[in-house]
Amino acid sequence: MADGMPALGIVAAVLGVIKTMASISEPPEVLGRLIGGALVGTFLGVLLSYGFIAPMASSLKNRYEAEAKYYQCIKAGLLAYMQGYAPAVATEFARKALLSTVRPSFYEVEEAVAALPPV
Repeated sequence: MADGMPALGIVAAVLGVIKTMASISEPPEVLGRLIGGALVGTFLGVLLSYGFIAPMASSLKNRYEAEAKYYQCIKAGLLAYMQGYAPAVATEFARKALLSTVRPSFYEVEEAVAALPPV
């Protein structure tokens, strides 16, 4: 949608120019208003695209991908455990699937596991 908004602004500009050409015999004040309207259409298309829609889409995409990483972490741990790896190794597979910005260190995982109540 963000990629299409500048094109929509160009369409608005072309329609404004067509409307201006239809009124070419009008005085300069009227022509200036019509040309200004055509340029506002172009500006609005670009502003909506790069100022609102593209940043919002990027933010939503990043949020979705970050949430999907947690599911991939769970999947990696479960698959490693189902393939017969020891629970500590399966946990390491899961830890490595996380983004580096939120990935706990090996020692943090060890401390968290040690703090769990015995089963």
